[in-house]
Amino acid sequence: MKISFSTLGCPNWTLNEILSAAKDLGYDGIELRGLGEDIYLPDAKLFTDGGSRVSHELSARGLFIPCISTDCTLQIADDDVLAQTRAYIELAARLHAPYIRVLGDTAPEPGAGVDTERVAARLAALAPEAAAKGVTLLLESNGVYSNSALLRKTLDQVGSPAVAALWDINHPVRYAHEAPSETYANIGPYVRHVHVKDTEVDENGHISYKMLGYGTLPLKEAFALLKKDGFGGCISLEWTKRWNRELEDAGIVFSHFIYAVKKLWQSA
Repeated sequence: MKISFSTLGCPNWTLNEILSAAKDLGYDGIELRGLGEDIYLPDAKLFTDGGSRVSHELSARGLFIPCISTDCTLQIADDDVLAQTRAYIELAARLHAPYIRVLGDTAPEPGAGVDTERVAARLAALAPEAAAKGVTLLLESNGVYSNSALLRKTLDQVGSPAVAALWDINHPVRYAHEAPSETYANIGPYVRHVHVKDTEVDENGHISYKMLGYGTLPLKEAFALLKKDGFGGCISLEWTKRWNRELEDAGIVFSHFIYAVKKLWQSA
């Protein structure tokens, strides 16, 4: 198991601050989801050189990019989504990132009218292009795909080694009311990357984000399943500071997470 954090949690940090924090705190990798003002990374100023500077800076610190998380939502009937996904595949290849995250639904909670056949067809169309670049597309357990049986059905339908799953542990628990054992039974063979944040639900059903160990998400159960199977991918902190500015700052959360996640993994 390796440990990373998403840049979603540090929207105001410079590249040097991100790299220094990851190195100093003992992280293995950095998941990219925006850098400063740039959220669509193929056009980010830092990558005008094709990514060579960023790759050099990562290598110098013994870090890597396990995943580039995109907001490419494949249920949207728009060719721009396909063009953007292809641009992310190219960027991932240049940065030696093995995975890019794609979405099937527009929000964490399940939406209405999602064309799952369109999602499957688009994944199938993109898979050969991703495979040719050494990149795997990860469909997240998000939105309607919080239902892990539906996620498994879609991945089975595509049937390509270049298409797998990103397990966000929160969404199936909170939106599909699944235990981690149910989710993992469905998508375990497909899981390549894992998003972690703790949450709790109040009496009105409102979900709030918490630092690891301060919520009620059954993370230990999920970790035990991954550990039993010898999971070698990244457990990645997805702290949504970019979208929720009231959350604790990265300097606090990142240092707490790496200590807490190691302790929880060891006890699982």
